[in-house]
Amino acid sequence: MTTTNRIDSLSRYHLLGRSGLRVSPLALGTMTFGTEWGWGSPKDTAHRLLARYLEAGGNFLDTADGYTNGTSEEIIGDYFAKQGGRDGAVIATKFTVNTSPGDPNAGGNGRKNIHRAVEGSLRRLKTDYLDLYWMHAWDGITPMEEVMSTLTDLVRVGKIRYIGLSDVPAWYFARAQTLAEREGWERVVALQLEYSLVERNIEREHIPAALELGASITPWSPLASGLLSGKYTREGLVAKGEGRLPAVQGRGNPGMEKLFTEKNWRIVDTLMEVARELDKPPAQVALAWVTRRPGVASTIIGATKLEQLEANLRALDVEIPEAQSAKLDAAGRPELVHPYIFFENAFFTSGMFTGGTSVRAEPTWFRPAVR
Repeated sequence: MTTTNRIDSLSRYHLLGRSGLRVSPLALGTMTFGTEWGWGSPKDTAHRLLARYLEAGGNFLDTADGYTNGTSEEIIGDYFAKQGGRDGAVIATKFTVNTSPGDPNAGGNGRKNIHRAVEGSLRRLKTDYLDLYWMHAWDGITPMEEVMSTLTDLVRVGKIRYIGLSDVPAWYFARAQTLAEREGWERVVALQLEYSLVERNIEREHIPAALELGASITPWSPLASGLLSGKYTREGLVAKGEGRLPAVQGRGNPGMEKLFTEKNWRIVDTLMEVARELDKPPAQVALAWVTRRPGVASTIIGATKLEQLEANLRALDVEIPEAQSAKLDAAGRPELVHPYIFFENAFFTSGMFTGGTSVRAEPTWFRPAVR
C-alpha cells in the first residue's frame, strides 16, 4: 500500500463506544455488493471499491447476512482470501433477517437463529471471528436477556469481538446496556441507526442515551437514499432524475415514501444553497454534516462507482462554517413533541424548577443533541 494514495482524514480513527476498537470515521457499506437484487455491483467492481477504500486508509466494513442473499459477505470473504489483510480490517455483519422462508427459527433474535446466523456469516466471510456483530433490528418478541447473554457467550468463545444494536427503540438499548452492567455481560459499543439531514428523530432519545451510556452512533443512509445527493429535481413532491428514487416512488415502501414531503424538499433546497456557498458537491456537504454530529463515530457510505466512492471519502475534508451549519441545523430540526416541549431553555430559566436561582449545568438525564 502506498501512502500517497491514503486520505489522512479517513485514517484518523475513532474509538467505538467505550471500547478499544478503532474505526475509520467513514465505514464502507456493502449492501450494494452483488447483483442478486437487480441492482448493485458485480464482484470485480465490488473488489475494486473495497481495495480503494482500504488503500485510502479505511478499515471499517459493514455488511449483513441478508444483503444480496449472502453474496455481499461472500464477496468480502473472497477478497481477503485472495488479497490477505483480514486482521487489518474491522468487519461487521448482522443477524435477524429470515433467510429461509417457511422456517420460523431461521430469523429473529432468538438463540437458535443467532447461532445459525453467526456460523453462516463466518463461513461466507471466510474468517473465524467477527469484529462487530449487529442485531439487525428489534424483532419485538425475543427476551432481551436471551439476546444479550447469547451475544456475550459468542464474545467469550472468540467468535465475535464486540456487540452492536441496529434499528432498536432507545428504551431497548438503555435496558440492554443497564442489564449488561448489572449482569456482567458484554456492553453494547454502538448503535446503527438512520440519520441524515432529513431523518433526525434519533436526536430526541437515541443520541442522548448513547452519550450517557457509552455507545457510539453509526449512521446509515446519511444521503437519504440519494435524496441529498443533489442529482434530483422535483415536480410537486415527485423526484425527477437519473437514479433509484424515481423508480421506487409509489411502490409502498414506507422507508422510501417518507422521503417525499414538502419539508424534506425544503431541506434539499437549503442544502443546495449551502453547497453553492461552499463550492462543494451537495453530497459531500450532507455527509460532512452527519460526521460531525454529537455521538457519531463512523458514518456508513455506499458506492457503486470508484469516482462516487472517492467523492464521498473527500467529504471528511469539507469544513462547514458556523453560519452555514446553523442554516442546515434549522432546516431539519426535529419538531418539539411531548415531553420535550417542557425542556426548552426558557422553561428552565423561568424559575419553576430552580426556585429563581441560576443553574448553569445541564441535568444529566437530558442531553439534547442540538445546541
